[in-house]
Amino acid sequence: MEKLHHIHLPVHHNIILSEFLRFRLMETDRTRLRILMFPWLAHGHVFPYLELARKLSQKKFHIYFCSTAINLSSISETIEKNFWDTSIELIELHLPSWPDLPPHYHTTKNVPPELKPKLLEAFQMSSSCFSDIINTLKPDLLFYDVFQPWAAVLASSLGIPAVHFSTAGATPYSFGHHLFTYGNANFPYQAIYIQEYEMKEMNFPPNIKDADESYVFGNFKRSCDIVLMKSCRAIEGKYIDYLSLLSRKNVVPVGPLITQPTNEEDDSEIMQWLSKKSQLSTVYVSFGSENYLPKEQIEEIAQGLELCDVNFIWVVRFPVGSTIRIEETLPEEFLERVKERGMIVQGWVPQAKILAHPSIGGFVSHCGWSSILESIYFGVPVIAMPLKLDQPLNARLVVEAGVSVEVARNKNREFKRDEIAKAITKVVVEKSTGEGIRSKARELSKKMKDEEEIAMNETSENLLQLCSKYKQKQ
Repeated sequence: MEKLHHIHLPVHHNIILSEFLRFRLMETDRTRLRILMFPWLAHGHVFPYLELARKLSQKKFHIYFCSTAINLSSISETIEKNFWDTSIELIELHLPSWPDLPPHYHTTKNVPPELKPKLLEAFQMSSSCFSDIINTLKPDLLFYDVFQPWAAVLASSLGIPAVHFSTAGATPYSFGHHLFTYGNANFPYQAIYIQEYEMKEMNFPPNIKDADESYVFGNFKRSCDIVLMKSCRAIEGKYIDYLSLLSRKNVVPVGPLITQPTNEEDDSEIMQWLSKKSQLSTVYVSFGSENYLPKEQIEEIAQGLELCDVNFIWVVRFPVGSTIRIEETLPEEFLERVKERGMIVQGWVPQAKILAHPSIGGFVSHCGWSSILESIYFGVPVIAMPLKLDQPLNARLVVEAGVSVEVARNKNREFKRDEIAKAITKVVVEKSTGEGIRSKARELSKKMKDEEEIAMNETSENLLQLCSKYKQKQ
């Protein structure tokens, strides 16, 4: 394994390169194209970028990966833990030093919800530090994320092609771009729709007023020739094509970017418990690492799980610094009643390992894009309980694909126990519907896996062509 380098660049302007950094830049194999990756600070953005970095490093690209120290620590651990043979150098991004936003809060995974706007503000103010970084490294390509269009502008001013890599799927982007282009005209694919209250939560209208300035579509416009997308044609082919047409960019799916589970997770208490359950008998319940449900919804989910009488692993999370005890949010004596068939976990779990286990028969999910792709990749049907943002559109996509049942909300937009139990039962218990959904999930899983290598080869070829085009201009 090639040694992993972690380069700290100073904060101040007009930096003078250290002798070490000069040596590293000269030492880098100049036959490799050098990509500077710059994701947003959320776990759901950083790790897809990292998985893409790993795959591209195997295609002879040299990767500089830029993020905050707290994120780089997690990345370094992941690389070393999995013994990746990589060509990745970690570059530290310095955010402004504010008393109420210390360095351990420089990631959305740890920051309290009320400080997230402050974190975004600090991130935008890091542009001068990033300017030093890109001027020093002078990469052949920049990959930039949704919240930093200024990074693309800066790269272009230096003659460096900038490519937007989206960690969201093509379906919500094509839906939103359609609204921007055609107003209230019906979306051409009727399976994809959105309720009025969901539209407000997605915040589409403010984002699409100005395609030049908005984070959403301005990023497409600034991207050089292509847009990379964490997706695959097996599930989103027609939406990828429609988005390419609307945005006038070649939208290139890079694959699902699933980090494969490691064997050392087999010995965990969760995996030992799961191994005692019969095949397809258990649902995995998780609403992502940054969603926190109110007590009323936690109670309804608990009652729904009890009504449908299935085994379950349920990940319950509370905001950082919360003193709430899990027992306080659950129905009285619930834990005692379900102790033989249920496990409730707080904190991190090996999600990919759980979904890959033969005992798992369904995934009760908020329908975050990474969770959707992981579930399909491992052939697990989705019981959809979308909460906000692009999640309702992701939910309707997997329902259209025949691998999901969406839990109906009541007139107050709440998820209730009866509907939760009904959806789980339909997927996991009832043979008439469950087998068809599981068969579709297995079929889609195979298509997704078959497409992985093809997608990465096409991505590499597109990047090589882009770099060649820009070098000829210079």
